[in-house]
Amino acid sequence: MKQQTLLKLASQSILKNKMRTLLTMLGIVIGVGAVIVMVAIGNGAQASIQDQIKSLGTNVIMIMPGSTNQGGASQGAGTFNRLTIADAEKVKKDATTLAAVSPVITTRTQAIAGGSNWRTQINGVSTDYLTIRDWSVASGALFTDNDVKSMRKVAVLGATVAQNLFPGGDPVGAQIQLGHVPFQVIGVLAAKGQNAMGNDQDDVILIPYTTAQARLSGGFVRLGQILASTYSPNDMPAAQDEIRGIMRESHKLGDYADDDFTIRNQNELADAASSTTKVMTYLLAAIASVSLVVGGIGIMNIMLVSVTERTREIGIRMAIGARGSDVLTQFLVESIVMSLAGGVIGLLVGFGGAALLGHLTGWHTATPAIAVAIAVGFSAAVGMFFGYYPARKAAALNPIQALRYE
Repeated sequence: MKQQTLLKLASQSILKNKMRTLLTMLGIVIGVGAVIVMVAIGNGAQASIQDQIKSLGTNVIMIMPGSTNQGGASQGAGTFNRLTIADAEKVKKDATTLAAVSPVITTRTQAIAGGSNWRTQINGVSTDYLTIRDWSVASGALFTDNDVKSMRKVAVLGATVAQNLFPGGDPVGAQIQLGHVPFQVIGVLAAKGQNAMGNDQDDVILIPYTTAQARLSGGFVRLGQILASTYSPNDMPAAQDEIRGIMRESHKLGDYADDDFTIRNQNELADAASSTTKVMTYLLAAIASVSLVVGGIGIMNIMLVSVTERTREIGIRMAIGARGSDVLTQFLVESIVMSLAGGVIGLLVGFGGAALLGHLTGWHTATPAIAVAIAVGFSAAVGMFFGYYPARKAAALNPIQALRYE
């Protein structure tokens, strides 16, 4: 039997009972739509996390405090802090794979400007900080190396701080007070938004690290972290090895002594976040795929009913020369056509549902092309799998008995 004839007969049979066909396809429509929505949410979350991690900066390497042991029990990362400004200066001087290095002295205090005040995070950093974080200044300018050397009391405000201290105004040139120390505002940072942990990156004030050490931290202070960036992503592994060697030398650690610091890079953070979101995406898609199986069972039930209803028709076709393989193919084509049609409608429902959900919740949604191909292919496979038994039953009918069927 020709393919065109098969498709024509299948279409006629499907359109003969429109309501039954629509109800049969409904399971596939819901299944494919649910898979598309779940995958879109999962991939959107993954893309958002990647964007937030990229907002940390370009090719960033973080040197953080290490761990300590008490009674043979590790107290965890960050419990033993030996990071100093001398460490940062040595890394910057000796490293050959790094484009920029900045110490970070972190404290929290009340910022006061006129009648407004705002408690925020103060970061004492070097002029390399904005290069490392891939951050720009929206107005004014960043402090200079001379400002760092002379410990000038100048500050660059994050967008959130600027909005709360100077609502609707330009703070550049204004005076603010950090704790009990007066500072002059020389710039406002461009807005960055939230990071991967949900923290507001714009709720910060940057000042020279020398000023932070002398004016806000009471002289000698341990660093919260040292930030560095490489010239390219390919330099990351070599840079981490080089930093480790420099830091061990700076801390005078013996050959068998454990590191008293921790080195991480943003790629590790991105990989960890991606792994988590991928697992959640696969889990959501697997749960949604159950609807496709339910839809496939519905197709099998309807096709079995169709075989019973069309027993006499099958007998007539076999009597005039149709082979069992022709009948088998015809019923398989009907099943696959219904599944594919349901899959296409399900795609439209899925895209619309994902767009609506994104609009109502503000979530970022993204559907990869491979998910579309898999959803449609899986719906066709469901039609073939669940349509095979009814088709085989139809092909196995005895023509004489089929003709006698009332």
